[in-house]
Amino acid sequence: MDTEEFHLPRSRTANERLHALIPGGAHTYAKGDDQYPEHLAPVISHGRGAHVWDVDGNRYVEYGSGLRSVSLGHAHPRVIEAVRRELDRGSNFVRPSILEVEAAERFLATVPTAEMVKFAKNGSDATTAAVRLARAVTGRPRVAVCGDHPFFSVDDWFIGTTPMSAGIPAATEELTVAFPYGDLAATEELLTRYEDEVACLILEPATHADPPPGYLAGLRELADRHGCVLIFDEMITGFRWSEAGAQGLYGVVPDLSTFGKALGNGFAVSALAGRRELMERGGLRDSRDRVFLLSTTHGAETHSLAAAMAVQTTYAEEGIATQLHSLGERLAAGVREVAAAMGVGDHLVVRGRASNLVFATLDETGQPSQRYRTLFLRHLLAGGVLAPSFVVSSALSDADIAHTVDAVAQACAVYRKALDAGDPTPWSAGRPVKPVFRRLA
Repeated sequence: MDTEEFHLPRSRTANERLHALIPGGAHTYAKGDDQYPEHLAPVISHGRGAHVWDVDGNRYVEYGSGLRSVSLGHAHPRVIEAVRRELDRGSNFVRPSILEVEAAERFLATVPTAEMVKFAKNGSDATTAAVRLARAVTGRPRVAVCGDHPFFSVDDWFIGTTPMSAGIPAATEELTVAFPYGDLAATEELLTRYEDEVACLILEPATHADPPPGYLAGLRELADRHGCVLIFDEMITGFRWSEAGAQGLYGVVPDLSTFGKALGNGFAVSALAGRRELMERGGLRDSRDRVFLLSTTHGAETHSLAAAMAVQTTYAEEGIATQLHSLGERLAAGVREVAAAMGVGDHLVVRGRASNLVFATLDETGQPSQRYRTLFLRHLLAGGVLAPSFVVSSALSDADIAHTVDAVAQACAVYRKALDAGDPTPWSAGRPVKPVFRRLA
């Protein structure tokens, strides 16, 4: 489809309705229409497998499904059937459902490096509970976050470190400090500078590349030596790296870890897991001051726990983590091949673990460019590919990947023209897409 003929009138109208009623026009900033070319932000009608349809009737091959949460594809039959079995049995009771212990048993069998688990509905609740628990058990106020990782929580202890810190007291911001990924010496210097003040180190165990040799083990040793809690945020690495998370893959056991996203295949469920000695501080069998760990009305909603159990079974029985890596490798190879053939191989760069691919759009000087990202996204959309990233789901077929590579090739041909002209504006139309974290709208 010619991009000049590609319009989304119904989506445009729906976006106006969204902004009139919902701050930001979406319930997640990363889903905002500012993340897409102007007037080309599809509003979704429905999805199945690796495809979604917008309210204008266009079908897309979709990547980054549900911000990495739908790793099995939309409306996965096994997950939907597990959910459907619970819908007629009630979803929430005044006492625990038997499903709660069954889901906990299944999770701890899948992630054997943890000894106890508590479920919630979103990742921020789990990471904030981990931080609160770390502060309680250490008696220390400061939180050390990995400054190279983009997001940990919607709560003040983290958002205060971002450009969107309006409304957060400076006293709260000052209690969060940052360390660089992969640099043990800098982390030790931080822990020494704030000796006996840092409650925890929290980081994603891996992102675009495997951790440097010995890095995670070195962090484990540093945390032990300085008496702080080591927390792995496995929201993304959980399941996408392996069923047992990055901790299972790399063999380094944190004190606490948090899971979400792929755990429910789109259903709202997250988990805080970790050592019994720490987790019991939020329970009823410890004589010390109690920690308000996690207590949510909907945290153990039965159909979400059923979805999580079905996801774990599917991963184990069908080797989903291996499938994701294989699909990602094929996609990355195809994209790199056509980008090189079109003369933009140094400007459209695919990065990351095969199961968690992202792409960078670089300008004439090799610098990251939102304007070139706008051009690229616009031409992918016109080619029937919705791809804020290249994060795959296991529902992708060979035909889907071939279609995606063809759309990328067409977009790269235009990319080359823009590079030759030294200006992508004529091919991107309208304002550029924007970063999520920025001070002003």
